[in-house]
Amino acid sequence: MQLSHNVSRRKFLAQSGLAASALMGGTASAKDEAPLKISLAQWTINRELRSGKIDNLDFAKVAAEHGIHAVEYVNQFFMDKAKDAKYLGEMKKRAADQGVKSLLIMCDREGNIGDPDSAKRKQTVDNHRKWLDAAKFLGCHSIRVNAGSSGTWDEQVKLAADGLSRLTAIGAKLGLNVIVENHGGLSSNADWLVEVIKKVDHKRCGTLPDFGNFRIKPDESYDSYRGMQKLLPFAKGVSVKDRVWDDKGKQFALDYDRMLKLVHASGFRGYCGIEFGGYANLTASRKKLQTAISKL
Repeated sequence: MQLSHNVSRRKFLAQSGLAASALMGGTASAKDEAPLKISLAQWTINRELRSGKIDNLDFAKVAAEHGIHAVEYVNQFFMDKAKDAKYLGEMKKRAADQGVKSLLIMCDREGNIGDPDSAKRKQTVDNHRKWLDAAKFLGCHSIRVNAGSSGTWDEQVKLAADGLSRLTAIGAKLGLNVIVENHGGLSSNADWLVEVIKKVDHKRCGTLPDFGNFRIKPDESYDSYRGMQKLLPFAKGVSVKDRVWDDKGKQFALDYDRMLKLVHASGFRGYCGIEFGGYANLTASRKKLQTAISKL
């Protein structure tokens, strides 16, 4: 096949990968050649997991069945298994059997990393140690934490940075990243979160910017496109939602092309994790994201 001069090799590879995907029932992607890769965040199927329709151990299988070959775990779905070597071993085996890569563990319900009470802040750091160990065992590159705190802007910057610095130092010894998602409160204000990350000032501490999590409080939001631009220089992952915010508290449908171009322009070349649409729409969600990526 002879390529026309106006078609780049990169675009040809991406298009070829998508053609192969169609021939294989839409389960493959140009995952090795595409400028951005696709992963599945476990929260996308939280309803099925909570109801028992899907077991946590089958998460990697679900991803693979929908043409997704990398996953992001949520600790809530195996909360009592962080130190269970047998259970974690089964998770790891099942992911390997499916050819699925384990990327990170999203950690919730372990306290506020920026708690004003120094003892509680220390306890929160200690609570996350087991998840760092689990992430290391599973072959992940990071754990995602929340930068919860209280007080004034400056007080919360100082407190969150303190807790994150302590936890990052522990993670660094394991070769792991500690990454913060914009996840409500001041963490959904990109300016605040950037200030925190800069204060920590460690290569192992970064962000997990989420397209749709820029709602600071019920009547206040941060423009998603501007917020992503601010957080992407520190990103070690990206969470994709199909609804975004303006800076006036209003929500809109995601402009896939605009956002993916913005992600690509930042220099980010990692995984974009699907975290929307639910189980019933997994294939459609992947195809929407894949189409936008193929245009880069």
